[in-house]
Amino acid sequence: MCSVALSAGIEILALKELNERNIHASQITLFINEVMKKAGKSYADLNAVAVSKGPGSYTGLRIGVSTAKGLCYALDIPLIAVDTLEAMAIGILQDNPEVSPNSWLCPMIDARRMEVYTAIFDTNLKLLADVSAKILDEHTFDQFFAEKKLIFFGDGAAKSRQLYLNQSNYLFLEFECSAAHMIPLAVNKYQSVQFENTAYFEPFYLKDFIAGGAAQVIKD
Repeated sequence: MCSVALSAGIEILALKELNERNIHASQITLFINEVMKKAGKSYADLNAVAVSKGPGSYTGLRIGVSTAKGLCYALDIPLIAVDTLEAMAIGILQDNPEVSPNSWLCPMIDARRMEVYTAIFDTNLKLLADVSAKILDEHTFDQFFAEKKLIFFGDGAAKSRQLYLNQSNYLFLEFECSAAHMIPLAVNKYQSVQFENTAYFEPFYLKDFIAGGAAQVIKD
């Protein structure tokens, strides 16, 4: 999901997003221009830029953070980094107000094969299980089975559904990431002056980057 939102406090002024792979490099600056024009704002009106810090796609994170840094440098405004999984937890609660307050939230980002980036939050966004990369099997979440209803969502959740068909307290909800879900966290950090060092901030990759493809050996 390539997504850009403009807000005044928690009020969304404009939103532009498209769920399509490998478009961030070509589209993100166009989306930024579009939301600014739609809201009738100039870049001089911006007080800060918030960016999803990860975990997630190596390339997507690099492009998002680089773009955010460029805006912050050019406009001399602060950079705010928002945890991706926490923003997803906010999003699932916003999109599903009927979620029981006794549930636990398990956002999942696909990390290829049977691995996901995940964490567990309660409905007050208290972190119950730290952000980690997990290889999924039938017993990955056994420690939580007897306690609460566990809600799985995100693009990593679909591939785990078949593993947990017999778990009556596991619930899967449809979900798409959006920059709109970052806004409450970004506003809180702005108000409490929790800014990043624009020069040295790096995305939270969680795992080292591994290039795909095969190596070619050239012989004389």
